Amino acid sequence: MGCSPVSLGTFPTPVEPAPRLAAALGLGPEDLWIKRDDLTGPGGGGNKIRKLEWTVGAALAEGADTLVTTGAPQSNHARLTAAAAARLGLSAVLVLRGAPGTSRSGNLALDGLFGARLAWAGDVDRAGLDAAAAEVCGRLRAGGARPALIPFGGSGVPGARGYVRCGEELDEQVPRLRTVVVALGSGGTMAGLVAALGTDAVLGVDVGALADPAAAVVEFAAPLTTQQVTAEGLRVRRDQVGAGYATLTGPASEALRLAARAEGLVLDPVYTGRALAGLRAAVADGDIRPGERTVFVHTGGLPGLFGHPDAVAFAEEGATAFEG
Repeated sequence: MGCSPVSLGTFPTPVEPAPRLAAALGLGPEDLWIKRDDLTGPGGGGNKIRKLEWTVGAALAEGADTLVTTGAPQSNHARLTAAAAARLGLSAVLVLRGAPGTSRSGNLALDGLFGARLAWAGDVDRAGLDAAAAEVCGRLRAGGARPALIPFGGSGVPGARGYVRCGEELDEQVPRLRTVVVALGSGGTMAGLVAALGTDAVLGVDVGALADPAAAVVEFAAPLTTQQVTAEGLRVRRDQVGAGYATLTGPASEALRLAARAEGLVLDPVYTGRALAGLRAAVADGDIRPGERTVFVHTGGLPGLFGHPDAVAFAEEGATAFEG
């Protein structure tokens, strides 16, 4: 893609030491660092901002006045697409799975605050969601608008370029970096990191968003690097999906509490909670070892915590009464 990215975020994001969390995981005090991509900028921050700089840049180059994208009701990507549209004076239409009325919390509350219009697609699979988005774009064009369809999760070759930049930041910020741990959802974040740092340096923790996330990583990373990228060569953990994408797993619950109490760091139940659970499992089985520098990429997602009833209930249970 020959277009230039639009400026949405504030970069480079900081990298912070996490010695108490490292100790709790069985690592040395200087082994673990947090890449704060939850602090990227507008809309509450998160990894999707890096991708949207490229995908929205392409939309603007094509003359778009409306951004259309898809996702689950608590989609971080949909929320940040709405925020990007608001910042740039564009309209946003979010095509979401499910039906209205089940929740007004979490990301959905922010979608409304940013002025996005919601189109509910019903209980559909990915193909059905894509078809619903295409139908919405057709209706917008018929009404005189100029819509641009931003891909699911912001992921694709253009969006992955944003995480090539993140990998380049890490290469400068963390000397002797051995492993970068990141949630693996729609594939673009891990793809960009792989293109920048190599397949051996990136551990993706599957969250259950796609049936075959490794294939997506290969598709998006291959055009961005001269190295060979194969599914077999990727480091991917698939042991943290549990009963499915939207469920709160036991290991993710434990990771939420551990990060909060060790470092005051808030994770979300779907992405970063699973990613930290995967990091913990990787230390336990020796894939990540003490004495090696590891970076955990905090990809944001805090509003999703408040839109997940099980996660809210779990968090509230941790508050105990003061008895003197």
